Amino acid sequence: MMKLLFALLAAFSFTYAHADAAKVKATLQKNYPQMGAVETVNKAGLLGLYEVVMQGQLFYTDEKAQYLIMGNIFDLKTSRNLTEERSRKLFAVDFSKLPLELAVKKVKGNGERKMAYFTDPNCGYCQKLEGEIKNLDNVTLYLFLYPVFQGSDIKVRNVLCSKNPVKAWDDLMLSNVAPPEGSCAASSDKVVELGKKLNINGTPALIFADGVIVPGYMPLAGLEQALNGQKN
Repeated sequence: MMKLLFALLAAFSFTYAHADAAKVKATLQKNYPQMGAVETVNKAGLLGLYEVVMQGQLFYTDEKAQYLIMGNIFDLKTSRNLTEERSRKLFAVDFSKLPLELAVKKVKGNGERKMAYFTDPNCGYCQKLEGEIKNLDNVTLYLFLYPVFQGSDIKVRNVLCSKNPVKAWDDLMLSNVAPPEGSCAASSDKVVELGKKLNINGTPALIFADGVIVPGYMPLAGLEQALNGQKN
């Protein structure tokens, strides 16, 4: 009897939470149409806030939808960025559905682990990341060459036009040896479209096999931990 009671209470709580979230979403859309489409609203589970997802970003609002909060919430006791952790789960992608044919593929060792990343040849942190990636083993890498800096589109085209794009990229990023000028029809337009669709606003941006997108540079230890986590 007690188990049934707890199950009913849990179901009621779940339904009530969703009803509250739906009300908050409706209020936002009705009162503030200038904000654009609100994708989802859920209870944040802290401070009585609701998380609001729109335009590929995570915001917070109160139960009356009077205020919109933009920024990160930190747990000071654990030094965790709760907003970042939640964003990674919310905006995770299906790795198997990525158009990997658009990427430069590099296999190291047995290639059993997988990682894709958006990178720009004129990005300093991308170059730093490559210095860490060269020490990885047993991984298949998918490089989405994503020109966001001025002049990067030319370097990307030259890499893609090379006989060996993997070597051309490594030479460029690790040894500062530019590939010869290419004259093929290679284009990064589709990669740029993909990046916009995934809300990739900067480079580097890493995508692990579990679909979690991690923006920014990551040292070797972090890369190993994330890649090894795929087996858990």
